[in-house]
Amino acid sequence: MKEYFVDKVAAVTGGASGIGLALVEAMLEMGARAVTMADINEANLKKHVERLSGRYPGKVQGVRTDVTREESVKAMVDGAAAFGGGRLDLLFNNAGLGLSGAFDDLGNDDWAKAFAINFYGALYGIRAALPYMKKAKSGHICNTASGIAFVNFPLQSMYAATKAALLGMTNSLRYEYWDDGVRFSTVIPGTVATAIWEGAGGAPTNAITPEECAAAVLKGAAENKRVIFVTEDDRSGCVNMALGAAYMPSTDAFLDTYLLGVARARKAGDFTSI
Repeated sequence: MKEYFVDKVAAVTGGASGIGLALVEAMLEMGARAVTMADINEANLKKHVERLSGRYPGKVQGVRTDVTREESVKAMVDGAAAFGGGRLDLLFNNAGLGLSGAFDDLGNDDWAKAFAINFYGALYGIRAALPYMKKAKSGHICNTASGIAFVNFPLQSMYAATKAALLGMTNSLRYEYWDDGVRFSTVIPGTVATAIWEGAGGAPTNAITPEECAAAVLKGAAENKRVIFVTEDDRSGCVNMALGAAYMPSTDAFLDTYLLGVARARKAGDFTSI
């Protein structure tokens, strides 16, 4: 796996915290040439760029990026390529929000914001990165989705919709650009102890660390996995659903009972029931 990242030029959105930061650190440790950390949080960017620059001089930069604005994402991607000498080998569209809430409480503005961050942010990154990768006939774009794209939990309709859309787009583009030398992978990161759980009572006890997640993501990228399942729980659950279990009459009673139980628990304020 390490050889895949040696001398690579990479950009990571959501790169100043959580999974994104862990991806940045792991790639630098494995010998990446230049890594751009893209994040909207300027304080986190400054702190971690200064820290990592001490260990990897000249190999990391931070670019404040608002993934809801195409011009901001394009400027970041162009800056990442310039920082790497005119090429971009890897783009991790990792920025996103873990959205929840009752459908009745969510207006069209909420839905527009959800898609702007969780879907269009990745789309903008893809559009900006493809010219560099197609020219080089090489590159890899990894988009962070979620297991909710397969198992659609209640009171998370926006999250489920945005991540399902991202999964569908990524799978389609994988084959559209295969002969151009550009790889596409969808990341299903599992339950990870990050800031995404703030306000939801904290991460569940089975959550893995961002570092554990990043290691599995990078291994899957090096192996050119179509869908990178980080945890076995997500892999087995998603695979079963993808094979049609979610829509087979024989599973209706089980799924209705299970997901109705989740809905009732969440309406009572318990978001740790999954």
